Amino acid sequence: MQAFDEQPTDLLRMETMSDTKPLGIETTPIPGFLRIDLSVHGDNRGWFKENWQREKMVALGLPDFGPVQNNISFNDEVGVTRGIHAEPWDKFVSVATGRVFGAWVDLREGPSFGTVYTTEIDPSVAVFVPKGVGNAYQTLEPNTAYTYLVNDHWSPEARYTFLNLADETANVPWPIPLEEAVLSDKDKAHPRLAEVTPFPAPETAGRRVLVTGAKGQLGRALMAQLPKAGFSATGVDLPEIDIADAAALAEIDWSDYDVIVNAAAWTAVDAAETAEGRPAAWRANATGPANLARVASEHALTLVHISSEYTFDGAQKIHTEDESPSPLGVYGQSKAGGDAAVAATPRHYLVRTSWVVGDGKNFVKTMAGLAERGVKPSVVGDQTGRLTFTTDLAAGIIHLLTTQAEYGTYNLSGEGPVVSWFEVARRVYELLGHDPSEVTSVSTQEYYAGKEGIAPRPAHSALDLSKIKAAGFTSADSMARLEAYVETLS
Repeated sequence: MQAFDEQPTDLLRMETMSDTKPLGIETTPIPGFLRIDLSVHGDNRGWFKENWQREKMVALGLPDFGPVQNNISFNDEVGVTRGIHAEPWDKFVSVATGRVFGAWVDLREGPSFGTVYTTEIDPSVAVFVPKGVGNAYQTLEPNTAYTYLVNDHWSPEARYTFLNLADETANVPWPIPLEEAVLSDKDKAHPRLAEVTPFPAPETAGRRVLVTGAKGQLGRALMAQLPKAGFSATGVDLPEIDIADAAALAEIDWSDYDVIVNAAAWTAVDAAETAEGRPAAWRANATGPANLARVASEHALTLVHISSEYTFDGAQKIHTEDESPSPLGVYGQSKAGGDAAVAATPRHYLVRTSWVVGDGKNFVKTMAGLAERGVKPSVVGDQTGRLTFTTDLAAGIIHLLTTQAEYGTYNLSGEGPVVSWFEVARRVYELLGHDPSEVTSVSTQEYYAGKEGIAPRPAHSALDLSKIKAAGFTSADSMARLEAYVETLS
């Protein structure tokens, strides 16, 4: 086949291109599809470029898409034409040597379906192709190497969408007529645009959530609130999924999710101190989150993990996000272990909370039951904190996801005064029409005197909430929440 045109050699072209343009990114008519100008530095030896530079490119607006595989397609002739294939992963495409005419057609469901963008790519140009956008190219020089990074591993079971290269609606202006080009038989047989089943709508991106521990107090609240906030939520729990079982997690198709919210935990604080409970607590609270962190890193997912004020010894009256862990007991130690693993995955929200009240067994419900039976309890008065109702905890998590807040650790509890367990119990009795003086205050030491197998508790559990407030979320007053909750129990 004759040459398409008379072009200078790569070396000469790169010498003239050297330092002529800075790294830059521009948008295109296809939503999310980006064209990237690369700086190419040439001299008498050849040329050099930073083909992929995460920090610089993300700062300019390229998604931090987490590539996991690098592919190269070599073409020894002019006119080799490949495509139009839409794949279930994002691609960062460039040319190592040679030159191509690139064509992209949006095959995603939505108003941009069928939108076409074309450009010529040489070593100084790259493009970012979102999943669901059809990708095709035609070589303009012999010995052209077309290279691309993808953020999921290739699989024969993956879902693809195809479009015929000659589709009249797309009307791609191929420089070399298709009848003169080199095409595969498969590409010749692909359907026209009117017959294409669109790739799932991009609006779902970032909104597909897997909730672990879905049967727990927080899990139930999340499963109720996530759909109302526009998220698609799938809930799992024991025995169907054990997050501490790495092999079981490997069987999940993680391409179906964008976010994992880990609401699973071993919360039996005293039982964690026993010979049987210690490994169980570490398995659920450390091994499980570490497995999820590994999955999140491998598949570029956002991981939301719930931590506890039990990771602190309670010496500080108010705990900030940057306080170093100092757990007193096995439960707190195992939670701190899980927190460390989660903090290592790039896209994480570590949400630390305290004194959780929700749909299930909790302190408030226990006090209400005692009041109704006429019991006059002794309640610890020297442990202080704030209640956190799962409605607020779930809402705060959803706020972080919806606003795409900066990744990191956030304290999230109820607002309002710092109180003791004794004060909470008295208020429950009062709200139910009982004499609050029936509740007696005792010290932690007095309460647990003579009892064995009791885990140490932090004396101060209140969390500094300034960071979550700065991110735009404020919980309801915990004592106001308590009043409304008790009404549901009467």
